[in-house]
Amino acid sequence: MTELHQLTALAQRDALARGDLSARELTAHYLGRIDDLNPGLGSFTAVTADLALKEAAAADEGYHSSRGTGDGLPVLHGMPLAHKDLADVAGVATSFGSAALTPPVPTEDSPLVAILRRAGAISLGKTQVPEFGLSCHSENDIAPAARNPLDPRLSPGGSSGGSAAAVAAGMIPFAPGSDGGGSVRIPASATGLIGLKPNRGRIPALSGQADLGQFVVAGPLARTTTDAALLLDAMVDEPNHRATSAAPPSSSFLTAALRAEGTFRIGASTLSPFAAAFDIVLDQEALDAYLAGIRALSSVGHDVLEADLSYDPRYHQAFQTVWTASLATAPIPAGNEKLLTPLTRTMRERSQARSAPDLVTAIDILRQFEQNTISAYAEYDFILTPALGQTPRPIGWYTSEDADTDYRRQCQYSPFTSMVNVCGLPAIALPTITTSTGLSMGIQLIGRPSSEAQLLAVSAQLEQAAGAGDMFAAK
Repeated sequence: MTELHQLTALAQRDALARGDLSARELTAHYLGRIDDLNPGLGSFTAVTADLALKEAAAADEGYHSSRGTGDGLPVLHGMPLAHKDLADVAGVATSFGSAALTPPVPTEDSPLVAILRRAGAISLGKTQVPEFGLSCHSENDIAPAARNPLDPRLSPGGSSGGSAAAVAAGMIPFAPGSDGGGSVRIPASATGLIGLKPNRGRIPALSGQADLGQFVVAGPLARTTTDAALLLDAMVDEPNHRATSAAPPSSSFLTAALRAEGTFRIGASTLSPFAAAFDIVLDQEALDAYLAGIRALSSVGHDVLEADLSYDPRYHQAFQTVWTASLATAPIPAGNEKLLTPLTRTMRERSQARSAPDLVTAIDILRQFEQNTISAYAEYDFILTPALGQTPRPIGWYTSEDADTDYRRQCQYSPFTSMVNVCGLPAIALPTITTSTGLSMGIQLIGRPSSEAQLLAVSAQLEQAAGAGDMFAAK
């Protein structure tokens, strides 16, 4: 018998809309899963069961007041999810993963939380993150590390690692994440999920236009392409009050995923912009996943060619400078710097010591990098890279070392993701192989500006060709 968490999010959403399933029933099911699984996986830092059940009851009452027709229901009516512990949820403490702060208890939702609440989603709690979302793991000094459901000795990646682990383990059907250098795509790749980083300006909340580097965007984590598309539709369904935004799609993202249409010219490359600074050596599993991706894309009709690319060797230093700049003004109480993790403390000290001309120079380098890279990519519809450079790393692999070793290891583990944030382009991570030890490894497809619909269509094509419905089912 199929259990509720083994259904796709889309199937759950449709059952709720038909009245075959109540929001209370679905919410209680997932809360039970969290009770059973979270102690071993550390996905949730806070579970808001009472609040979730209250919201589920209200959703059911709203359904019945519409005479059970489902007409006028919000797009995510009754659907459970969870938010990273970087986002404000009214009445729930926000820790930012840091021992240096006293967690504030906000009185209002942050914009993305409010958008998803209005869309009908029910939050089950807050999920684990690294300190200030800075790293590609999900470990900090205030709560147990998030662990990979495929092998709990390993990290699920980060910074959306707690959310990814929760989705992969079937504790929630899908989750919103935020991605400033790969923080949706990295944990998706480590746990066998679909992770989509939207185009800069696509999502009104976390648009990639608010932070200094214009890096950070919100994106969905899900077990299937259609589930990711469903959540993406809800995330974009708000007015965008910025002067520039991504071009509107011709139909919903869910429609694009369901149609799964199109054949494309794809440039394949294993070159990383970090290669000028660090030895970027791919694990065999990463290479195997990449080659499997080439074969799979070719088998469904795409033209995959080797791309002759090059990157500015100044990228590494410029990215680190801008990526860590906000730490200089982070509101750390006097005397609490010693409570920061070594990476955060070191990068904060360097940011505070850096001159304004140095910061401006770094921003200029990245803006030119964006222009040059998009120009080079324009020969193709998509660029294909490995999703990760290495298999998921053990818990503690980053955090036991000094800051520079931590940073280098992050770049070697995930050498292909941050450049996409710098360029503002959309990209999707999806699995292509299961290793001999049961881990998932995959590929990243980088699209042209505003091409999320095409990325979802290709991902759906590969799922259909692989019979991926069973592959993604939570056990």
